[in-house]
Amino acid sequence: MAVDVLGGAGQILDDQAVRAFVAERLAAADLDGRSVCLVVPDATRSCPLPLLLGAAHEALRGRAARVTVLVALGTHAPMSEAQLRDHLGGPYPGWTIRNHEWWDPAALVSLGFIDADRVAQLSEGRMKRPVEVVLNRAVVEHDVCIVMGPVFPHEVVGFSGGNKYFFPGVAGQQIIDFSHWLGALITSAAIIGTRGTTPVRALIDEAAALIPSRRLALCLVVRSGTGTLHAAAFGPPEQAWAACAGVSAEAHVSYMDTPVRRVLSVIPTKYDDMWTGAKGFYKVEPVVADGGEVILYAPHITRLSAMHPEIEQIGYHCRDYFLGQWDRFAHHHWGVLAHSTHLRGAGTWSAAHGEHGRVTVTLATGIPEHVVRGANLAYRDPDTVNLDDFATDPDTLVVPQAGEVLFRLR
Repeated sequence: MAVDVLGGAGQILDDQAVRAFVAERLAAADLDGRSVCLVVPDATRSCPLPLLLGAAHEALRGRAARVTVLVALGTHAPMSEAQLRDHLGGPYPGWTIRNHEWWDPAALVSLGFIDADRVAQLSEGRMKRPVEVVLNRAVVEHDVCIVMGPVFPHEVVGFSGGNKYFFPGVAGQQIIDFSHWLGALITSAAIIGTRGTTPVRALIDEAAALIPSRRLALCLVVRSGTGTLHAAAFGPPEQAWAACAGVSAEAHVSYMDTPVRRVLSVIPTKYDDMWTGAKGFYKVEPVVADGGEVILYAPHITRLSAMHPEIEQIGYHCRDYFLGQWDRFAHHHWGVLAHSTHLRGAGTWSAAHGEHGRVTVTLATGIPEHVVRGANLAYRDPDTVNLDDFATDPDTLVVPQAGEVLFRLR
């Protein structure tokens, strides 16, 4: 099946064109009498879901036998009914709306294993152990699954979207942890914004190939921080994702000639804990000079993680801190260890000299100072942050609505 593409990096699509594209693509798909599962992002991703789902509801009315909208939480907190209404729009009569219940074994099903030798091939030798492919049973209980979500530079896989909405989006925790730790071994700074099939993308695609349902994707390139689109692509997830990753590489990457001493990332309110708000660090780490600082400014954030409290005990550390003391940490959830390394960034560790981060990570949030410092991060009172002062400081890059645009050096 060929992939159909609308728009491009320098374009802004109007709503009418988007509705028509969705209607035409779904009309051409073999969906009559089929059960359809729409896999969509949660509120941590900019995406005009009311527009898209409204068009899909119209296009599938009287055709699909049943439709389930499954919100790809990964291991994020579930969305309340009120949050779902705001996020998805609607109502959508006849449709079922569900959070991905990653914490409930009854909501999951195993598709088998990727064996150790194959994992070694896919990971380019970084890991050699089998991984069970587990995901939400709603995916296999529908005839057709359509991913509907955006593509952005991503700290684990290179560029998000496509089959990533299955793994880790609606997957079991083991394979989520496994894929995230593989990304951590590569490091966020090395993989984020990498075009093509990274080792993590290869693992995700291998897992997705085990899904018995037909897979399609409506991949999107969203103008950062808005609900408008640069582009959309419809077709098999691998091809639709690749088309949008190429556009995202133009629309969501900002290049700088020289590194900066300090970055002030202003974290938007759609990120309600540091687990999600940490994207404000991932996207700027590559442009910070050695010995520099990233300040994450988010007075609205009051906790490190809503769903993973163990991060407060583990703290934030560079990759080598964990690898050098693996016996101490191997029993923890690897996804938590991965998040730890992603937010702490590049660094070194040795038994003789301890840990040294390449940059300082400072939280100017509503999280109590003792929690921040106890997690091995620097603290700043958010009341002392004056955005105007930072904006006029020649040594500081201020990033409003941080978390989606990647900054890189030429």
